[in-house]
Amino acid sequence: MLLLRRAAHWLGGLIFVCLFAVFLIQIAARFGFNRPLPWTDELAVILYLWVILWASAFMVSEREQVVFDLLWNSVGKAARRWMRIAGNLMIGVLAAVAIPASWDYVRFMAREGTPVLGVSFQWVFMPFVLLLVALVVRSAWGIWQAIVGQGLQEQGLPS
Repeated sequence: MLLLRRAAHWLGGLIFVCLFAVFLIQIAARFGFNRPLPWTDELAVILYLWVILWASAFMVSEREQVVFDLLWNSVGKAARRWMRIAGNLMIGVLAAVAIPASWDYVRFMAREGTPVLGVSFQWVFMPFVLLLVALVVRSAWGIWQAIVGQGLQEQGLPS
């Protein structure tokens, strides 16, 4: 599992470095040479979409998410268990229900390409499907952890 996590972080970092490099090329071409490059705009948008969805799916843990924990911290362990199960159940079910339609859309968009680079929209939108699958897996794992009593401690600032 650690190897997969490291690979996900490396790939996410690589996508971000590529985004940054494209951004620098775009700035240099536009302001340094007064010759904007259309492909840099398009590639930056694609890479931005990928880095955000990839990080959400595989890099940012549940503990690192922004949460409203006022209610969580005011109830006991039994209520937290049910809150965690209910929350994960809602997210997991919604993501699972969205997967088939999202996958159909991504497959349908394979016949279209981006205007400048011609990248298939299937590859542009693929990380959204990956995010949905990751949400289902994470939700199932969160439900299991709640059932066995893990992750029910008070949340707040790290000590």
